Amino acid sequence: MATFSSVTSSHVLAAIAEHDDRGEAAFLGVYGFTPTPGVTLTHEGRAYDATAILAVAHRYATGRAALPEEMTGGKVAVGTLLSKRGFEVSGGRSAATAPARRAATRTPKAPAAPRTRKAAEPEEPPALCPTCYMALPATGVCDTCA
Repeated sequence: MATFSSVTSSHVLAAIAEHDDRGEAAFLGVYGFTPTPGVTLTHEGRAYDATAILAVAHRYATGRAALPEEMTGGKVAVGTLLSKRGFEVSGGRSAATAPARRAATRTPKAPAAPRTRKAAEPEEPPALCPTCYMALPATGVCDTCA
């Protein structure tokens, strides 16, 4: 069963970008979806199948797209989830239950800056033979000059 708690607005935007690149028919076909009437995600003036977008956003969040049969929450759950992430969804919840002021002012968050790792300690240069300047083996005795 797919859970969507890890899906963020940046994952949804990545799914929208993939939809735009592939085209609607190819996008739905690749992930095994058929057009879902009633729940529409609107972004920058374009309409998208909200259920398929959320399933593919799950792929960007977890590495695995949610299957059509895993979208058990129905239309209301999809619309609610996407609305909570700051997207405009029609058909998923009524205007009376949607917090209009909050939805109008909310914008998707920018992705967090990548973490940087602490630099590794520099390696100490190998000991050199004072005669031939070759690197000494672990024994400390030069194989060439010994």
